[in-house]
Amino acid sequence: MQSFRSRTLLSTTLLTLFAWSVFAADILDANSASANEMASLPHMTMALADSIVASRPFENIGELDELLSSTLDEEAREALYAALFVPISLDNASNANIQLIPGVGSRMAHEFEEYRPYTSIEQFRREIGKYVDEAEVARLEQYVTLQ
Repeated sequence: MQSFRSRTLLSTTLLTLFAWSVFAADILDANSASANEMASLPHMTMALADSIVASRPFENIGELDELLSSTLDEEAREALYAALFVPISLDNASNANIQLIPGVGSRMAHEFEEYRPYTSIEQFRREIGKYVDEAEVARLEQYVTLQ
């Protein structure tokens, strides 16, 4: 049983990393992407894309996650969030919303919160760059905004 869980976890991780590599440069904002744009994403159907459009605007990624959780499991949502997201405010996002960024766990979410308030995106790059490499900082930056 443990071996099956390990293989499942490895498969999930590889699928998510693949999704990151394919979609990282083109993360769509769920509040502005068209239904047609969203329909081509992993685990997305036209009906689900239409539902997202009809439910806008999303105040935060948690609201989108709540909508999608009735249709997609956690693994599918994480893969989808590599391509579709509601950008989070660095200064106001909850820990739970930060952890919806693919690959961000409780430790990294804590690091996001520790340096609040952010005065610039350069500060985000510098502080988060203490924990991850430049490519990962650039990937994470796609999920955040300063207000």
